[in-house]
Amino acid sequence: MPWWWWPVGFLTAGVAAAELGMGVSEELSWLPYAITGLVVVAGLLWLGRLRVAVRGSELLVDDARLPVRFVTDAIPLDVNGRRELLGVSADPMAFVVVRPWVAGAVQIVLDDPDDPTPYWVVSSRRPQRLASALLAAAGRE
Repeated sequence: MPWWWWPVGFLTAGVAAAELGMGVSEELSWLPYAITGLVVVAGLLWLGRLRVAVRGSELLVDDARLPVRFVTDAIPLDVNGRRELLGVSADPMAFVVVRPWVAGAVQIVLDDPDDPTPYWVVSSRRPQRLASALLAAAGRE
């Protein structure tokens, strides 16, 4: 996630804690700050938790798994390519996992006769590296 979410989150937590702390005794005045601070840390860590990896013969995207034997191509996308692919030319059957704060992505073209999904679009900070790893695991490089 963007670095600036952390200061904004803590500023918001501070304001909320100040409001909540108005009715708290002096001995416990630190408690609203501790609680809202922990909530912000947990929330921001949860938002940035998505992991994308090629392990063995599978692509793992959070809890989704794709056997690489169905991958026919992996195309790295820059921000403009991602915008075009997810815009007017988007296929409604595509599997999409994108994070708006990540500029790059990979289009993973599939050939699975039992699955109507034509491709996956996955955000990646290193789209070239992910595409190369996918093609190598699929034996297409």
